[in-house]
Amino acid sequence: MYHQAKSVLESDSALLKIYKKFPIEFAYGNGVFLYDKSGDKYLDFLSGIAVTGFGHSHPAIKKAVEEQLNSLWHTSNLFESSSQQILADKLAEVSGLEKVFFSNSGTEANEAAIKFARKFGEEKTTIITAVGSFHGRTMGSLSASAQVKLWNGFRPLTPGFKYVAFNDADALRHSITDDVCAVMLEPIQGEGGIVVPAPNYLKEVEAICKENNLLLILDEVQTGMGRTGKFFAHQWFDIQPDIITIAKGIANGLPLGATIISPKVAVKIQAGDHGSTFGGNPVSVAAAIAVMNMLSEDVLNQISNSGTYLINELKKLKSLFIKDVRGLGLMIGIEFSDTITNSQIVEALLAKKVVVYQAGRNTVRLLPPYTIDRAHISHFIQTFKSVLNDLHLE
Repeated sequence: MYHQAKSVLESDSALLKIYKKFPIEFAYGNGVFLYDKSGDKYLDFLSGIAVTGFGHSHPAIKKAVEEQLNSLWHTSNLFESSSQQILADKLAEVSGLEKVFFSNSGTEANEAAIKFARKFGEEKTTIITAVGSFHGRTMGSLSASAQVKLWNGFRPLTPGFKYVAFNDADALRHSITDDVCAVMLEPIQGEGGIVVPAPNYLKEVEAICKENNLLLILDEVQTGMGRTGKFFAHQWFDIQPDIITIAKGIANGLPLGATIISPKVAVKIQAGDHGSTFGGNPVSVAAAIAVMNMLSEDVLNQISNSGTYLINELKKLKSLFIKDVRGLGLMIGIEFSDTITNSQIVEALLAKKVVVYQAGRNTVRLLPPYTIDRAHISHFIQTFKSVLNDLHLE
């Protein structure tokens, strides 16, 4: 299996080697499991990086997609779409905002948010973001992402951003100048290492934005769509942003992003200010409507309960390697001491047929499907313990 996959990766394929890929190719998925070409089964605790929240090949999503494929694939945004309107209405209702722009990915959703914030700000064009943030890899969202390692080789960055420490409301307050129009944050920093804010931090940020007539933009690309046990992660902190961006889990594996905006932002946006050829594609929207219909309060409670149970089980583990366990719902980070690297853990778990990934400086992130049960959690814990024991013996 590994030799066959490796030979494919090392071939003269025209595929640009821009990803550090594992030497495994999955043939299909079902529920919380992935299967490679040899038929070996892997427990998926990554969900395609917070994408397949309802697991692989979910029958309700599959049915919605198949029905749409049998009727219409694409028309562009030059024509009306009742399915886009249905999805937009659902997102507006659950967010407490008013209007929705559809794109294809998280970085596109954030690019739209940046443009809309600058249109709102008029002469004020600077956006404050947080150190350790990740908002995407296209130039605007890359420039908003305050991680120097991402900038190497791509300067000059897009101007109009300044960066402050995450979880430090005083630093934010002191950074505000006359040219600032918005503050853009992740409610929980994902790529930065599953960094959960202090209980009052986001509430303080909201107050600072209101005091200074700044937009509060929340990047919920990884945290939204139920991932933390609320529809949006910011709902844990009782705040109301002016712009929310989502993608990843919205269509359970099909490409879709959304930028949801408040009335005071929407009134500034006119036809022609932005656009997307593929954004809100009928097939992706059909999948997203199916996802929205399944994200009930019962499911959100299940996500929250499963996450609490998993975090508690992880905290019971006694290991010199584990420095911290943190998260909300099924967005969980395990930070390790410097005696081991997160990549070692990821590779060791993969060898035992469990899929996770790294984040931040030395954290492993768990983003399992919402449909996991206690048996799946037990299997993960036992496998993780086995990995830790193996490493202790080395």
